[in-house]
Amino acid sequence: MEQSSTLKKVRLDLNLTQEEACDRLNTITGGATTPTLLSAWESGRKRTGLKNRRALCELYALPSKELFAHQDGEGVTTTLDVTGTANVTRVLTRYPDLLGAMVDVVRGARHQLVVTGSRSREPGYLSAIESALSCFPDLVHYRVLYGPPRHRALREHLTRLIALRDPAERRNGVKTLHVGLVQSPSALERHFVASERAAVVPLPSFHGADGFDCGVMLGAEAAAGLVLHGREACASARRLEMPHDLRLLPVPTGHEAPDLGEM
Repeated sequence: MEQSSTLKKVRLDLNLTQEEACDRLNTITGGATTPTLLSAWESGRKRTGLKNRRALCELYALPSKELFAHQDGEGVTTTLDVTGTANVTRVLTRYPDLLGAMVDVVRGARHQLVVTGSRSREPGYLSAIESALSCFPDLVHYRVLYGPPRHRALREHLTRLIALRDPAERRNGVKTLHVGLVQSPSALERHFVASERAAVVPLPSFHGADGFDCGVMLGAEAAAGLVLHGREACASARRLEMPHDLRLLPVPTGHEAPDLGEM
């Protein structure tokens, strides 16, 4: 049964269909919110990102606390809350399985690929991302860093991405490379790789504070929420669009922590 919410009620009070509300919202944000996604926000099945929250507050002239109480309270707020473990398609208990699943997500991406975190270092995984961008020119890639790269391998990977694609250019009117740096020290670092088809969320290792050697693979519904989250995080981050932008970042030291897996 769909959860009642102020977000839905105010739209109905304004006699707006979901399609009409999305059109007005997208005019404000420049985004591409769909009626299906709006329905998920209204029911509480998905949380609305910061950019769209601000726009919806502007659209409906109501404060965030009122519009999104159903998402921020103790009720159901996420896909996993709604479906339990149904969206977990695979539990990854070994590091080789984790890495292999992450590469599979990258290789399966055709429309959107979101990667978050600042600790990537596995050559095969980084190479898979570069190959995907080379093979599929319409694939839109979002890379969200939380602080500067922790490893030289990631810094060099970002340099190669910008060499592969100019972030300032558009293909069929769409930017296909977005690299953003979240600078706020209070921002919670997210670690996942997601496409329109699937996602992998690495989990902390039992063997070390910085290691990630297990995780879960998620289906398309949960992946769509992570893609949206990554896009909005990237939109609000500092853009890195030129090799000069990368050169200005702190250089990782030679004493890099031997962490396991992607973060």
